[in-house]
Amino acid sequence: IGVVPSAEPYNKRTSHGMILGENGEKMSKSRGNVVNPDDIINEYGADTMRLYEMFIGDFEKAAPWSSSSIKGCRRFLDRVVSLADMVVDGGLTLELESDFHKTIKKVSEDIDSLKMNTAIAALMTLLNSIFSKGSITHQEYKVFLTLLNPFAPHITEELWEQCGYEGMLNQVSWPEFDESKCKQQSVEIVAQINGKIKAKLTVETDISNEAVIELVKSNEKISAEISGKTIIKELYIKNKLVNIVVK
Repeated sequence: IGVVPSAEPYNKRTSHGMILGENGEKMSKSRGNVVNPDDIINEYGADTMRLYEMFIGDFEKAAPWSSSSIKGCRRFLDRVVSLADMVVDGGLTLELESDFHKTIKKVSEDIDSLKMNTAIAALMTLLNSIFSKGSITHQEYKVFLTLLNPFAPHITEELWEQCGYEGMLNQVSWPEFDESKCKQQSVEIVAQINGKIKAKLTVETDISNEAVIELVKSNEKISAEISGKTIIKELYIKNKLVNIVVK
């Protein structure tokens, strides 16, 4: 109708999917499967409601409501709040550096492609890594809150203020990632003797076949297994396993 300078007012249009009742059918009063958003907000909070609606499934696909899953989103946010008790001074630590850079990349790209569910899943994975380490630095916490802010703006903004960080969270710059630090530096592989697992080792991802086999053979458990035996074959499946065939 001539109100915009181009043929269409947008480059791409994506229709969102429908949230179904817990029975998998379209919500309606006659079916008695309607979920009232006000009730959910009163019980779990607005951020939990918001987070779950984006986590429930692919943006463009229909998905059934799940009372148990929304509780999982609430537990996730509760764990984020509890991180405040684990904060220590410092920047990105070596142990979590790769995890953070990979998550920044994943969340940034997923938001642009409307894959909110997988972006949130990546944040949940990062949170597990943080709890496994047992602490988080102020710099890491700032990055985590920034990445979570588009999905849970109220809680993250409040945590930002409680920690005494400068300014408002929604106005800080989006974190950037280093592609070279997104690559996994090490991986756990299994060591087998005649197809049976005897040990697990952590090796660098770019280690050569010869080096990883020698590393496995020098392992205390493996060396004891192959001592006095003839090695028939040595097989390395990269970043997965080493199998030594002996008799």
